[in-house]
Amino acid sequence: MHPEFDLSPDLVHLNHAGVGPWPRRAAAAVAAFVAENAARGSLGYPAWISTEQSLRRRLADLIGAPTPADIALAKSTSEGLSVVAYGLDWRPGDNLVGIAQEFPSNRVLWESLAPLGVEYRQLDLDACSARGTDPEADLLALCDQRTRLIAISWVQYARGLRLDLERLSAGCRTRGILLGLDAIQGLGALPFDLTQTPVDFLAADGHKWLLGPEGLALLYVRPGLREGLRLHQYGWHMLEHRGDFERRDWTPAADAQRFECGSPNLLGAHGLEASLAVLQEVGLEAVQTAIEDRVTHLVGRIDSAGYTLLSPRQSERRAGIVTFAVPGAAPGRLYAGLMARQVLCAQRGGGVRFSPHFYTPMADLDRAMDLVAEIARQGA
Repeated sequence: MHPEFDLSPDLVHLNHAGVGPWPRRAAAAVAAFVAENAARGSLGYPAWISTEQSLRRRLADLIGAPTPADIALAKSTSEGLSVVAYGLDWRPGDNLVGIAQEFPSNRVLWESLAPLGVEYRQLDLDACSARGTDPEADLLALCDQRTRLIAISWVQYARGLRLDLERLSAGCRTRGILLGLDAIQGLGALPFDLTQTPVDFLAADGHKWLLGPEGLALLYVRPGLREGLRLHQYGWHMLEHRGDFERRDWTPAADAQRFECGSPNLLGAHGLEASLAVLQEVGLEAVQTAIEDRVTHLVGRIDSAGYTLLSPRQSERRAGIVTFAVPGAAPGRLYAGLMARQVLCAQRGGGVRFSPHFYTPMADLDRAMDLVAEIARQGA
């Protein structure tokens, strides 16, 4: 186990695609913040804001944004995506393109635009696979002259399909279409760089692969798009002259804080800043390599046992998610059996989803797969 993690030895944590554990450093940062607040109130507020600004710098570095001023802090991926969805100037007859097998945050949101006359065209990944076509070509083929946006998850939440963002980005730029990204299942597991893969907006919570607290998310909106988005939330924190409380005239901030209407989540900021420090010290390339090693190991165990791999087999099509089914064992029973034996996982995509991180011991993977076999035998 990596020294930054202190998980109970009776627990196998394979649910980073759900909620990840905090590193020791994040837990210590939050505990210190709580203790200081309880003992000294807000006396240390300037230092707290310094930590928040450090978090913005780390998030900008994480995605290759030019400056921390490009980073907005939202409550969740859903809130970040909603800021954009209801900020765009839709016209009746416009459409956007996405994927049918999306997590609700990146599906229901776009379906909710139907009363505005906006059509949401959804690619069925299962049909795409049956045809033997690739999802990038099929997504672009759904576009026409009224397509304003392709909105997708970088990594699909249930079975872990990773999309080719460079190809989609190039296709959208050629067609004059916006590209929006739900990056929650990719950031923290894979490197990302806006200079290599331009997107128009990106949102991701910090509580999965970024190993931070819930309730705090990254929102990036391309500067050229920022001021064109209609605002629906207002307050003191989104003003250009925030802090000048007696000022009567006001304008929204020019930077990304225009999307933050109220006081920041400073407790969450202390935790996420510390978690990002750990990931960035390890290096995202090293994190990606370590995760791929663990995913490859799991796939090997799945194949050798004769189970059904539901996740992509090609390494370039996957990140940290491995979903599989066991012939003759209902996914719900298998999931319940694993959870009862302290293997944290999820039931998704017609099977059981494992999602190890860079620090997950290989022995834990073998322990989990041995328990899968045991549960399957008991149900035979």
